[in-house]
Amino acid sequence: MTETRPQPLPQTPLLQVQDLGIRFGGLHAVRDVTASLQPGRITAIIGPNGAGKSTFFNLISGFYQPTSGRITFRGEDITRLRTHEVVGRGIARTFQTTTIYQELSVLDNAMIGHRVRTRAGLLDALLRTGRERRDEEESRAGALRALDRVGLAGQATLPAGALNQEGKKRVGIAMALASDPHLLLDEPAAGMNPEETVNLMGLIRDLVSGGLSVALVEHKMSLVMGLADDILVLHHGQKIAQGTPAHISRDPAVVEAYLGSHAHGGQMGQEQAGRTQGTGVNHA
Repeated sequence: MTETRPQPLPQTPLLQVQDLGIRFGGLHAVRDVTASLQPGRITAIIGPNGAGKSTFFNLISGFYQPTSGRITFRGEDITRLRTHEVVGRGIARTFQTTTIYQELSVLDNAMIGHRVRTRAGLLDALLRTGRERRDEEESRAGALRALDRVGLAGQATLPAGALNQEGKKRVGIAMALASDPHLLLDEPAAGMNPEETVNLMGLIRDLVSGGLSVALVEHKMSLVMGLADDILVLHHGQKIAQGTPAHISRDPAVVEAYLGSHAHGGQMGQEQAGRTQGTGVNHA
């Protein structure tokens, strides 16, 4: 008699969007996107310039309110939540430009990221109440944990502006981690050299190994193919594909979109053109 083994239960998505869209006047920046992000994985959001990648992040993180569709995170509808409420639910975000306070210390920057988890108000701060002091201690401890995760514990007292571009990006990630997120939305920092970029990709892998889920926007296909577990492809604000790197690299709609973007100077098109000429990206 053949033993029947129980089948594993399907994994519940960490985040789901259903028919998500937003219009600015008559322009559909994102249109009818249905997709999901799985827990404990790196999902890359890719597409030609103007594909709607940053707008998609803005919708998930509460910066924009969608004109259609639904966003569910950990089983809760977060479609109409404001940004600070989304952060409180466990979604943190970094930005293309490194948004840190240059004159403050690395530690003070990270502490700002933890403040979303505190309860003290303006009056508490003015009167230095016990609640304010407890919150400050918690923020300091949470910030130090975040700095340790990004490798900056030894630079905690330095002004954030004294760090190089990679260091500033790590401060930005620490600010996001200090809010204790389940999902990190990450966009690349401008001005980093290839070595710095590779170092940060290694950090992303380490964070995911530690239990975090990550969605990132990245323009370098060689990095995407080597880093991402899943890829979501947007084009003209619509989803044209989602799957593993191996699946995406062979998808005709993706190849066509990237080659088409090359005619308009898109970065994705340039990457694809380089691959087809044998000078650029290795998709293995």
